[in-house]
Formats: sequence, structure tokens, C-alpha cells
Amino acid sequence: MTKLGFIGVGNMGGAIIKGINGKLGNTAVFAYDSNHEKLADLRFSGATAASSILDLAKKCDYVLLAVKPQQLDSVLEEIKSAGNEKLVIISICAGISAEYIRERTFVNAKVVLVMPNTPMMLGFGASAMSCDDKVSDAEFAFARKIIGSCGITEVVPTDKMKEVIAINGSSPAFIYLYAKGFVQYAEKVGIDGDAALRLFAQTLIGSAKMLTDSGMSVDDLIRQVSSPGGTTLAGLEKLYEGHLTDVVFDACDACTKRAYELGEKK
Repeated sequence: MTKLGFIGVGNMGGAIIKGINGKLGNTAVFAYDSNHEKLADLRFSGATAASSILDLAKKCDYVLLAVKPQQLDSVLEEIKSAGNEKLVIISICAGISAEYIRERTFVNAKVVLVMPNTPMMLGFGASAMSCDDKVSDAEFAFARKIIGSCGITEVVPTDKMKEVIAINGSSPAFIYLYAKGFVQYAEKVGIDGDAALRLFAQTLIGSAKMLTDSGMSVDDLIRQVSSPGGTTLAGLEKLYEGHLTDVVFDACDACTKRAYELGEKK
């Protein structure tokens, strides 16, 4: 039987525990959180509360780190004291490198890095994942199965895990701000904001499916909506005038630079 442990049962850790319920076959799931109240409902998600991080790290084959940055060093110290060098450490801690984890645990620690996003809490996550050759193909496949229980996963190079933060980790906030502009416009012209939000949200969902399932390129999809001399083209011209794609690039670039700054402070 495979033993999987969670350290941290907040929004993301709790979402993954709920997502994997019954999906991992012959796997026992354990969890620990410094806030013991968060462990109370674990039994409904098929998980068992662990008595300590040390206990969890000793008996598990995999541990998933879902803790706040200020807690990480003490957690890694306890993992090291457990002495379980075969442990696969799955980290969803943004900006934390495999080297950082190895320096505080084991020289040859098996580390899988994950950049998740908040839609994971509804089962619609999009998570970037990476590892190096210390992690076997089978171990990485199991890690992807864990994270994939709450959405999709994509593999990216380990040295691009900071760059990818803007693309899937931070981008929900960028999209929400974009949506806010449409809702504010609707309210200004006398359309109910809640109705406008529902219409725009469903349009996002449908547009996303067109991007992934239509087989058409992004430019082709834009042209499909843009009749010559029509309303869409009039609006697009304003977006082009405002250099929307350049603004998006700048937002992503700022996000990446900040990720590197935070990494240097560690």
C-alpha cells in the first residue's frame, strides 16, 4: 500500500485531499496541520489525521507540502529528522526550488515541484509540474495523478517554474480584474451586474473550450468573431490601441521578476 501524507490542510491542501478521495487505488492518506481544527473533517475525505510531521514523514512514501512560507523551514527540519531518504517530497510552495528543499532535508531528496492555482478548489485547477532525474518516472506519474485529481497538469522544465507562475498561478487574478471591467461597464449602461457577471463568466468558459477543443489558432478564433466593419472589430481596435498584449507581457514579466526576488530572500 502506498502512503501519502499532507502537511498543511488549508485551501489548497484541503482541496487536493478532497479531490483524490477514492481516485488513487490502494493508497492510505494522512494529514497534519498545526491548526488541529482543520483536521476535524478529514474522515469525510478518506484521510486520517497524523499526530505530528515527524510521524507522517517517517511512515509515508510521499508527502505534499502545502504550508505558508514562514512555516516551511521548520517543516523541512522535521522531515530531515525523520530520516526517510526514500520519501518523495511534493511541494506546492511558490518560488521554492528543489535545491532549497534538499539543502534542508537530504542531499539526494526526491523533489517534485508544483505550481497550482486556486481553481483547484473547485476541481478545475491547472497545475504546472516538474522534477529532475532523482525522481523516477513512476514516482512522477503518481505525483501527477495526485495533482491531476483537481484539474489538469502540464510538465514544464524545472528552471521555468518561476516563469510559469504568471501563466497559471497568478493569471486568475488578472482574469478577474479583466472581468471586473466588463461588469463595471454593464452597470454603467444599466445592465444588472450579477446578470452581466454570469454572462461573461459563461463566455470565458465557452471561449476556453474553443481555445482547447476547436482546433483553431488564437488568431483564427479572433477572426471568427470579427466581422469586417462590425462591433467586435471596433472594440478590438481599442484594445490594440491600448497595447493589451504588451500590458499582459509586462504583467507576466513583473510577476516573474518578483518570484526571483522572493527566491533570493530564501
